[in-house]
Order: sequence, then structure tokens, then C-alpha cells
Amino acid sequence: MVRLLRPFGRAVTYTRWLHLFISVVWPSMWLFIEEAWWTWVVAAVALAPAGLVPAMRTVEGLQARLLLTGHRHDSENTDIVVAPSASWADRGRLVVWLEARLLLGCAVSMFTFQLLLLAIDLVSAASGADVEEGSLVLFDGHRWWHVLLVPLPLVTLAVTVLASGHVITALAHRLLGPSAAERIAALEERTDLLLERTRIARELHDSIGHALTVAVVQAGAARAARDPAFTDRALDAIEETGRAALEDLERVLGILRESQRPASSRPTLTDAGRLLESARASGAKVDAEFSGPLETVPGPVSREGYRILQESLTNVLRHAGTVPVGVRVNVTDGAVALEVRNPLTAGITGTGGGSGLRGIRERAALLGGRAHTGPHEGDWQVHVELPLR
Repeated sequence: MVRLLRPFGRAVTYTRWLHLFISVVWPSMWLFIEEAWWTWVVAAVALAPAGLVPAMRTVEGLQARLLLTGHRHDSENTDIVVAPSASWADRGRLVVWLEARLLLGCAVSMFTFQLLLLAIDLVSAASGADVEEGSLVLFDGHRWWHVLLVPLPLVTLAVTVLASGHVITALAHRLLGPSAAERIAALEERTDLLLERTRIARELHDSIGHALTVAVVQAGAARAARDPAFTDRALDAIEETGRAALEDLERVLGILRESQRPASSRPTLTDAGRLLESARASGAKVDAEFSGPLETVPGPVSREGYRILQESLTNVLRHAGTVPVGVRVNVTDGAVALEVRNPLTAGITGTGGGSGLRGIRERAALLGGRAHTGPHEGDWQVHVELPLR
């Protein structure tokens, strides 16, 4: 019983009923002036051109969101669109919606009015009062048991209110909902947002992870060396790496604060020297070889190549320590080939399933390239090829 009565404790049940009554207000005013059945036909015909006005979709959408779903006009938790009609298909659906709302509103309002009159007439008949001509009460005269029939029209009225509210809400979702083009546009927007968040997560992982790895390695080496001069150099390296990480963090936060901020402020392969110096300052013996015009590499490829090189050197320092590292970057007419090799140690054996290596493969795949990470001829190798076109 409580479950059956629960919908009648919600405001949206009655706002849906109100929504139907609003649709018949202006035809009813006209009916008072000209009492004829054809006034409803004229009202239905007059709604058709109104539905062809693009702004009408916004008006109807706002009403439906507020009264049928109980959400605010700016809520995103509903499928009802508040944008103007963008196509003739949207206009056609709006015309159908206006006609259906008028028809259902007319039927519900008349049925509601008759049920209320019937309940009043039953009470009047039970109390001995005269029942007016045209009443729905079928028995004349004073009959006390008429009062027992009063709950029937009231229960029917309650069912009508609830059922009509569900019907008009379902129609609103169907006829005022987004079109196929709008659904695709929303999906593309959400996809772009997810890709942007993924890219920002990679940026933070690569830049901050590299800085922390260098700081940990330097601090550990300084403690083991117990040499004041080496400790000073280690602190300088930690300071420089931390400062670069703060710059990277500021760039990422700037992207979050300003969605239109250009990506050109991010480091590229022409800035790879600071990565090599940071690795050398940590104790790694880096043998680097760059060939080809780095400055001609397109921005997206050069920025992703920088991050791939950064993550590769970070993995070497994190898992292999201060070992000899070979870095080769070759720019040709069609691609950039990037390779990082270091002696294979027990700390990095395996298939390369970490999040950093997975990020390298994802970066390469997004640019249409390919990446191989894993053991190769006794070394651990990261080999990436990024197309320039």
C-alpha cells in the first residue's frame, strides 16, 4: 500500500498534471467566446505552424524539463533538449509533440472535470440534495449508499493523474529528445573530453614521475657516496629537475584552467637536452645521437616524442639505476625513429606491462605509429616510430 501511494507524495506527479492543463488554457479561453466543437480543430491546426518555429523547441523543452522531470532548466540529467530546432525532422517532431500534448491535455482535463463532478453529485445524492440535470448519477432520489461510491471516481482520478503523467513524460523523451545528429555531437564532445583528460594524466605521469625518480636516485646516490661535493651536485640536479617539473605542472594546470590555451608551450624534441642532462646528473652514462632536422618535426609529433623519451629515461633510472644508456633519434622525410637502450637487468625483465610503457605505446598509436618495448639482443629497448604525415 505504501508503495502504491508513494508517487502521490512526489511533486512531479502534480506538475505533470499541471503541464497537461497548461496546454488547453488558451483553447479553453477561446471556447468561452465561441462555444463550438470546431474551436478545438482550429486550435490544433494553429499549433502546426507554431511548431515550425525553431525557438518553440526551446520553450517546450524548458517547460518539459521543469514540470515533467523535476529537473532544473540547466540540468544535464535529462534527455529533453532545450536547444532550437536544427533540422526539419526536429520541427516535425515538435509539431507532433504539440498536437499530442493538446489532445492528451484535452482528454485528461475533460475526464478529470467529469470525475470531480461525479464525486460531488454522489455526495449530493447521499445527502438528499437535488441532483442537477445531466448528472452522471444513474439513480434519482435520496439514497444513502451513494456515499459508498464516492471513492470510485476519486481512485479513478488518481490513476488518471498518474498514468497521464507517465504517458506525457514518455512522449516528451521521445519527441523532445536529441536527434541522431545531436547524440553523435554529444558523444564526440564527451570523447574529446575523455581524450583530453587522458592526455593530461599522461602529462602529469611523465613529467612529475620523471622528476620524482631523478630526485630519489640523486638522494640515494648522495647518501651512499657520503661526499660533500657529490651531495652538492646531487642537490643541484634535484633543484633543476624539480624546477622543470614545476614548469610542466604549471603548463598542465594552465590547460585545465584555460581550455583554449595553445599546446605549443609544451616541450618538444628540441628541448631533449635537458632530459639528457638530468639523466647524466643522476649518474647514468647517456650516449645520445640525434640526426636529421629536429626543428622541422610537426608540433604534435615532436611533443609526444619528447614525452616518450622522458618516460623511457625515467624507466631506466627507476628500474635499472645508473647504467649506460644509448639514445638514438633519427628524423627522416617520413618518420621519426626514437630508440632508448640499456643493459637488461633483473629489475626490468618481463613483458613491459607497466603504466608508463603502456602510455608510450598509446602515444605512438594515437599518432599512427608503433612502439616496441621489451628485451632485445641482451638489452632493454624502447623503439618507437612516429610518422610525420
